[in-house]
Amino acid sequence: MSTLAKAVDDYLSLRRKLGYKLYEPGILLKQFVAFLEREGASYITTELALRWATQPTGVQPAHCAKRLRAVRLFAKHHSPSDPRTEVPPLGLLPHRPRRRQPYIYSSQEIQNLIDATECLPSTSGLRPSTYSTLLGLLSVTGMRISEALGLDRADVDLKEGVLTIKRTKFGKTRLVPVHDTTREALQAYLCRRDQIFPTVTTSSFFLSEWGTRLESSCVRRTFYNLSRKVGLRCESDHRGPTLHDFRHAFAVGTVLRWYRAGLDVDPLMPVLSTYLGHGHPSDTYWYISSVPELLRLAASRLDRPTGCLS
Repeated sequence: MSTLAKAVDDYLSLRRKLGYKLYEPGILLKQFVAFLEREGASYITTELALRWATQPTGVQPAHCAKRLRAVRLFAKHHSPSDPRTEVPPLGLLPHRPRRRQPYIYSSQEIQNLIDATECLPSTSGLRPSTYSTLLGLLSVTGMRISEALGLDRADVDLKEGVLTIKRTKFGKTRLVPVHDTTREALQAYLCRRDQIFPTVTTSSFFLSEWGTRLESSCVRRTFYNLSRKVGLRCESDHRGPTLHDFRHAFAVGTVLRWYRAGLDVDPLMPVLSTYLGHGHPSDTYWYISSVPELLRLAASRLDRPTGCLS
């Protein structure tokens, strides 16, 4: 193993211990080290970093910027160990990432998707219940799909109505209280799955047709098929509403209810941010800017006399 390859492994190990997952940066940095070795370079230079970052053809500028950023952060970390290291300056590949415009499901569209699960083919008879409960949970909690699929049976406290999310985006654990109706739906699903699979080898709460943990790729394919069935996608569409959009719809719906109830929304945003597991309240505020009705409601507040909340 080369000195740089060892340095990358140490860097990734250190940052992962701090809670960063670094899946893609880890792959990119190993590719970059392989590139340096092919070039016969023993240390990082800005010229080599820029040449490697812009190698791929036919990709979006954001991808090249992402490659260079991975190198920049590593170079900054590594430079005290090797003074020859050049840290690529900011601005070489300027690109402001653009968030994908979310799709905000209506209540009827969510109900249509859940109703469509009844027609899912199933050898065991569990699949319709699994998907109707999973989609319902996403819609009323705003959980990430990875968090829902990562739920173990021990993480679902049906007595207290609290979910423990351990596999979060930022490596932190959080508690998600749920409404009594949600708790009852989860209890009904648990009874159904235990009837079909009285003994299983997985700790997962949601089970597949074979009594195993659901795979993300299978869940997404099934969701796309359901979306086409209810008219949210055409047969030939490769883009459209996603599972993550349930999260957007939950956040937007919550803020809309607060505004319509005449509540002071600003002090409540950190609460919503914590519930959703956002790293910073600014990530939650972004939802307001993506929905015209929220913008109008927020603007109407600014036009009212100071101290008037309703």
